[in-house]
Amino acid sequence: MSDSQPPARLPLEWIAASLRRERARVGLSLSELAKRAGIAKSTLSQLEGGGGNPSVETLWALAVALGVPFSALVEPPAPSVQVIRAGQGPSVASEQANYVGALLSSSPPGARRDIYRITAEPGAARDSEPHIPGSVEHLIVSTGRVKAGPKGEEVELEPGDYMAYRGDVAHSYEALLPGTTFVLVMQHM
Repeated sequence: MSDSQPPARLPLEWIAASLRRERARVGLSLSELAKRAGIAKSTLSQLEGGGGNPSVETLWALAVALGVPFSALVEPPAPSVQVIRAGQGPSVASEQANYVGALLSSSPPGARRDIYRITAEPGAARDSEPHIPGSVEHLIVSTGRVKAGPKGEEVELEPGDYMAYRGDVAHSYEALLPGTTFVLVMQHM
């Protein structure tokens, strides 16, 4: 880039979408947010419409008035759809059993949950020690048959079956048929 070219500008649609999203999240009218940020209502309306030429100072004042970091107004939008194809995603195998967990989604800031796709084969059960206090596991069987749950309370499940149970106590998963797969959502309080 030569010195005579202006720096790249953020796409105004990013800023517009972020402003609309954050204003709706906190439940403020255009007038109220403009007042709190010390800017004209017409300026805010123009920015939310994808127009204008916002300065750092204007965006900073809006971020403070919305109670969000500056970056929340200027970072690119997250994709609305995320696809992880079967067999992809970071996977970790068990040493105890023929059991592989693929992380599908980690817990984003403010949310405390992880989603896994599990593949398991008959043989030894996968024993799990208690997770952090308040943990709850949600399990949905995709294929095969699985016996899962807290020690002494295990339940046999078939495709389409769902169960939820405390994850902060010892529990296990055992494939009863070849090709068993299930989705496991770990919710942490």
